[in-house]
Amino acid sequence: MGRGVWYALLLFGLLTIGVGVFFIIEPHETLKVFTVIAGIFLLVDGVLALIGAIVGAGESRGLLAIVGVLGVLAGLVLIKKPFGALTVFVLVLGIWLVVAGVARFVYAFTVPTGRGRLIASALIDAIAGIVILSWPKPSLATIAVIIGIALVLRGALFVYAAYRLLRLESSASGPGTPLPA
Repeated sequence: MGRGVWYALLLFGLLTIGVGVFFIIEPHETLKVFTVIAGIFLLVDGVLALIGAIVGAGESRGLLAIVGVLGVLAGLVLIKKPFGALTVFVLVLGIWLVVAGVARFVYAFTVPTGRGRLIASALIDAIAGIVILSWPKPSLATIAVIIGIALVLRGALFVYAAYRLLRLESSASGPGTPLPA
C-alpha cells in the first residue's frame, strides 16, 4: 500500500482538527471567511455560467444565463456582506424549525402510534427555532462551535485511521522489517 496512504490520512486528519479548532476559538471570523470563500465560488460559477450562456448552443442558454446572474449576485452578496448573509441563513433555519415543529405537532395527532415521540420531536424543533429566532447572532456562534467540534472529532478519526493503517502495514511487513519509504 505504501507510505502515502496513511501519511495522507494523518495530514488530512491534522488539517481537519486545525480547522475545527479555528471554528471553536473564533466562530464568527471563521464563518465569515468560509462565507467569503463560498461567495467567491458562486461568483466564479456564475461568471462561467454566463459565459456558457453566451457562447453555448442549445435551448437552455436562457436558463443558464439566469443561473449565472443569480450565482454572480449571490456571490457578490456573500463577499460584500458575509455576516449579514449568515444571519439571513440562521433566520431561515429558525423559521423552518418553527414551521416544521408546528407541522409535526399537528401531524402527531393524526397517527395512531408513536404520538409521544412525534410530539417530543416537534416541540424540540419548535423550541430550537424560537431560540434561534430570538438570538440569531449567538446562534451563529453556536452553529460554528458545533461544526468545529464535529471537525475535531472527524479529524481525530482520520488520525486514528492513519495510525491503524500504519500498524497494519507494520504487521504485514513482519517483525524487524522496515516499512517501505
